[in-house]
Amino acid sequence: MLFTSTRNNELSVTFSQAVRDCIPDDGGVFVPSSIEDMRRWIYYIDETTPFSSIAGSLTSALMHEEFSPIICETIATAAFPVEPVVKQLDGSLFMTEMYHGFLGCHRDYGVSYLCNYLEYTLELKGGKAVFVDFTHGGLGALMSRILKGKKNIKSVLVYKKGTVRGLDEESLAWNGGNIYPVEMEGTEAEIKAAISKVFADRNFVKEHGLTVANTTNVCRLLGQIFFFPYSFAQIKNKFNGELYYAMGAGNYGSLMAGLYSWRFALPVNGFYVPSTPALARSATGAPVVLDSLVDLKARGEANPAVPANLERLESFFGKNELMMRNFIYPVDISEAQRDAAAKELYIKYGIFADKDTASAYAAAKENSGEVYDEDGAFILTAYNHPSLSSDYCRHVIGEAPEMPENIKASLVPFQLNRPLVSGANELRKIIENFSL
Repeated sequence: MLFTSTRNNELSVTFSQAVRDCIPDDGGVFVPSSIEDMRRWIYYIDETTPFSSIAGSLTSALMHEEFSPIICETIATAAFPVEPVVKQLDGSLFMTEMYHGFLGCHRDYGVSYLCNYLEYTLELKGGKAVFVDFTHGGLGALMSRILKGKKNIKSVLVYKKGTVRGLDEESLAWNGGNIYPVEMEGTEAEIKAAISKVFADRNFVKEHGLTVANTTNVCRLLGQIFFFPYSFAQIKNKFNGELYYAMGAGNYGSLMAGLYSWRFALPVNGFYVPSTPALARSATGAPVVLDSLVDLKARGEANPAVPANLERLESFFGKNELMMRNFIYPVDISEAQRDAAAKELYIKYGIFADKDTASAYAAAKENSGEVYDEDGAFILTAYNHPSLSSDYCRHVIGEAPEMPENIKASLVPFQLNRPLVSGANELRKIIENFSL
């Protein structure tokens, strides 16, 4: 499978190069230039097919020019020790719980896939990689677990002051681990700008093997594709009509993963997402990407610290507005509608819902008539364990779910007791010394 750039369709690179380089030199983001037709395979899988097998088969489809099927299966098996959970709530409503990973987030699966893919790639082809990412704390707690035992990957994690959590002493660089956490002065926007400044030096990036673990990295994004054929396999023998996904907006990584799954020939008829200022609907109901008002050539370079999935969405549909209109359905959802949906999920199905899950259900409810009248069904996506939104659940429902011990451990504050980093130059020095 080859990849090109959202800003230069003449560019053609391998999967491994797209993962390592992370940001093309033209300032866009990597997207697949072609996708295998997996129709026969998709109709072959069913509820007995393990998640890791689905991931291994798709990995082989992505990388068959680079790695053997055995290596692809090995990567997937190492990345996914646990499976998502797909539930049938009623005859035409299903839910995919994407949070049964390491620390209760759908991110766990994508990051684990990315890290295991990189480790095997670097082991076979040589080289080292260093992640440089901003984190509110969750990514750091995850990295401190996933990178244990990895020989070819390190991670520099940048936090706002006082937000470090979930780390353990063994994972820290000064104790022989793979993680170098730093606290930086400034706002979140200023910190992300400092990271972007580091990545702006292309020679420095290549010299030290820098990349990111967010969905700017196409491997992290494609690692989220596996949820979609897995959920289809789990319900294909329970429902035969048209399928629609309803999902929270997030950074639109899951929406792009779903669209790539459709390109693999997954039978899905559309995606409902809550409207946001970035992706809304016009007076005629057509989806509108606000960024599209500015020509790609007039935009600044993609910021590696800020996922650019809407630029991928633009690239996916190109100039075909009619196709986008008939596949992406932004839905205006008020807070009152969202909260009412959260209550209904709990009362009818015993489901605790965070804001994203409640918004997804509200979007489905707003359009249930037209979907159900056509013998269709909705698959809701639940990104994160509801206990991470206990305050919201308690406020809206009156009680909150119990938090598993592994998630509790990821939230424990951690004191670095090290000097604050003031900006990009100091961050560069840390990377230089740590990447040796």
